[in-house]
Order: sequence, then structure tokens, then C-alpha cells
Amino acid sequence: MLIVGLGNPGPKYAGDRHNVGFWLADLLAAHVGATFSTAQKLQGEECRGLVAGKPARIIKPSTYMNRSGQCVRRVLDYYNIPMEQLLVVHDELDLPAGSARLKRGGGHGGHNGLRDILASCGPDFMRLRIGIGHPGHKDLVTDYVLHAPGKQERSEIVEALSESLKAIELLTTRGLEAAMQQLHSALPRKNSGTEFGPAG
Repeated sequence: MLIVGLGNPGPKYAGDRHNVGFWLADLLAAHVGATFSTAQKLQGEECRGLVAGKPARIIKPSTYMNRSGQCVRRVLDYYNIPMEQLLVVHDELDLPAGSARLKRGGGHGGHNGLRDILASCGPDFMRLRIGIGHPGHKDLVTDYVLHAPGKQERSEIVEALSESLKAIELLTTRGLEAAMQQLHSALPRKNSGTEFGPAG
């Protein structure tokens, strides 16, 4: 399986809501005892490990968010990984902080990282959507995603990431439907919250 966490590289962006895909990638790498190394040929950072006994590659693109597809396309081609084995982890404005959902396929919903991956790779990959909430108006979105969450909000996001790690393990052993059922039932209150429309 190929797991790609989306974010912007460098310490300036490390704590931003837009980087929760990187947060999950780092947590997963630590969980499997792996360390990231720079892979210039792939335009990203890479590590390998066993997730629930199954081999997995974890990637953090070193391109900026809106060029994420360049890295993903290179990794898929270099290792000859089929699209159905790709899981992209990203922040989701349409879900409240503390929620997370799995799905396969769909559009980009205004997310520039997904937009570029769709353009480069097509839609047939799995997504792990980590809720960050919505600022309430599309004109506020850019500033919102490029800032760090507050203490309570961060705590809720970290809780969702912890549940997401369990779901990824189940995904590798029992498949998408089982992982979706576990994740969505683990965070039922949050996942039943109000959803917003696509960001502009």
C-alpha cells in the first residue's frame, strides 16, 4: 500500500491545519518504527514499514500542496503501484475538527492538493479525510488553513488521527469497507456534525 500525507514542506507550515496529512504520516511512521529520508527522484520524503504485518510506503511530497500530484504520479510510476493501493490523507474543511472519514473516489471539493492529484492520476484512489472545520465563509479559507488550530481543536484533531491509525491497520488487513465501518463508528458524534459546502 502507498500512503501519501498531504501538506506544505518546511517548518513555517508544520503546525498548520493544511498539514494534518503530514501529521498523520509522521504518526504512522513512528508507529511502525520507520524514519523518513529525502527521495529527490520522487519529489518527496519516503519511508517504508509494516502496517499490521503488511508492507507499506509512506510519502510526504516536498512539492507545495498545489503540486502534490507531481510527487504522487512519480511514486506510482517508479514503484509500479496500482491506483487502488493508493491512500491520500488530507485536511477536510467539510468535516468538523475531531472527525475523520474514509472513502474511494470523488472530486476535489476545492482542495488544491486533491485537485492536482486528480489531474495527474485520476479519481480512483482512497482518501482519508481529517476534519479541520470551516471558518464560515469561503473568503476566510486560505488564511484559516494556513494557521495552526487552537489547543482544544488540536486535541480533537489528534484524537481523530489516533483513530485513523487504527483504521489504516484494518484497511491493510480487511479492506476499505471494514476500515470505514470502524472509523465512522469510532467517531459517531463528530461525524454526524454539520457539514459545509465546498471551499472556494
